[in-house]
Amino acid sequence: MGKEGEAVREPSANERLINQLRKRRHDAVHRGGEPERQQRRKGRLTARERIRRLLDKDSFTELDAFVVHRSEQFDMAERRVPGDGVVTGFGQIGGRRVFVFSHDASFMGGSLGEAFAEKVVKVMDLAERTGCPVIGINDSAGARIQEGVVSLAGYADIFYRNVRCSGVIPQLSVIAGPCTGGAVYSPAITDFTFMVRQVGYMFITGPEVVKVTTGEEVDFEQLGGADIHSQRSGVAHFEAATEDEAFRQVRELISFLPQNSSEAPPRVPTQDPPDRADPELQEIIPASHREPYEMRELIHRVVDDGRFLEVQALFAPNLVIGFAHLDGISVGVVANQPRHLAGALDIGASVKGARFVRFCDAFNIPLVTLVDVPGFLPGTDQEYGGIIRHGAKLLYAYAEATVPKLTVITRKAYGGAYDVMCSKHLGADWNAAWPTAEIAVMGAEGAVRFLGRQSGGRAQDSEATLAATYREQFANPYHAAERGYIDDIIEPRQTRPSLIRALHMSETKRVSSPQRRHGNIPL
Repeated sequence: MGKEGEAVREPSANERLINQLRKRRHDAVHRGGEPERQQRRKGRLTARERIRRLLDKDSFTELDAFVVHRSEQFDMAERRVPGDGVVTGFGQIGGRRVFVFSHDASFMGGSLGEAFAEKVVKVMDLAERTGCPVIGINDSAGARIQEGVVSLAGYADIFYRNVRCSGVIPQLSVIAGPCTGGAVYSPAITDFTFMVRQVGYMFITGPEVVKVTTGEEVDFEQLGGADIHSQRSGVAHFEAATEDEAFRQVRELISFLPQNSSEAPPRVPTQDPPDRADPELQEIIPASHREPYEMRELIHRVVDDGRFLEVQALFAPNLVIGFAHLDGISVGVVANQPRHLAGALDIGASVKGARFVRFCDAFNIPLVTLVDVPGFLPGTDQEYGGIIRHGAKLLYAYAEATVPKLTVITRKAYGGAYDVMCSKHLGADWNAAWPTAEIAVMGAEGAVRFLGRQSGGRAQDSEATLAATYREQFANPYHAAERGYIDDIIEPRQTRPSLIRALHMSETKRVSSPQRRHGNIPL
């Protein structure tokens, strides 16, 4: 009985089904318990907490929350949990739709099995069909041993989608836990990888296997931590101190990118005047040709509101790459960094630059190249490491790119590196130089020594005098401008308005390419 004199109404059949649904959904989404507490004790968020912190508030719609594995091997029949170790769905970042999957390490270490892989494949297929970015949050023990070759097939199904989606939709990977063995290849194929320091790590074979096979003793961080992949291997594009910082980095990067390869990046309103001149740039180049300066300062002074998102900041620091806006238009910036190796191109910088250029070209992001390059780094290490092949990657990427390409030579542009750094000869749309630019086969000092040997050393003037004469007569931007290789010689303070005018000029650029299956970049 309810209230006095009232009979308790029995729930209808439909109400019972709805209540059952609510209970099942609650159990699937709010599993909690000791496994999730263990995850937090490791200093890591749970799978759904990560998604909530990454996406706009209350924007996440989960898919396949009730999926369970179908394996009967070993004790798996008794270990069925809704979701099967991964949370998938879609939501919004900055009001724009993205698809996401997040490994749930609280169930079997987030290991991948058949049902797990099917969930990830489904969300990747949806992202491709709807033309939206896909973001994977990795925290997994790898392939599920109990499911054998089926789990390996699941990884291959994901890799196949990674390749299909490459250049079609942006793909981002966050490493917020272990990512080992074959699992590392999915993040490696994606466009950008974010790693959380002291939490995420990536390697093909673990420390124990390394010790057995090579005798080396290393721990997880030394073998595949965020510092290693951000500074030495170049596998990671962004490094964060916390998961929340990594998610902030993801959100910022997404703001520069289009939804897919058929769309332009979003225009961002700015109060920064397009005709703003910067007198400080007039003196940024030091009087001494050997003295470095900070290329990032130049970038910050030229782009909208000084906002520049650097990519791979700790790897190959002799080349700076990243995203910015010019008059609200998203651009990719590639610049030599005189503070490191005098801005010379080496193997790491060539590969770093080539991949970034190809990404920008795939997603309709114009390229701005700032050149101060003395050439390719000499030495046996570079030659034995294949600098010829790796340097050709950057050349190939620029020549292949069909987006607007704008280049400004600030100081040195010597030898083959002049050609490679988006010269007019590689199809650049607008090339300018500052009056301080030196465009030549080699630097003045090297040229004088070479010419002195050729003439038998008969020159009467000092080497310094001859170098100054060579620089005045040959290593200046006017010879290139006379040939039409440089479209204009501009005052440094006019760099921003000049770039913006050239960018608007080239916005409607159309390029027809030869009919072919694809080129053969020197990988």
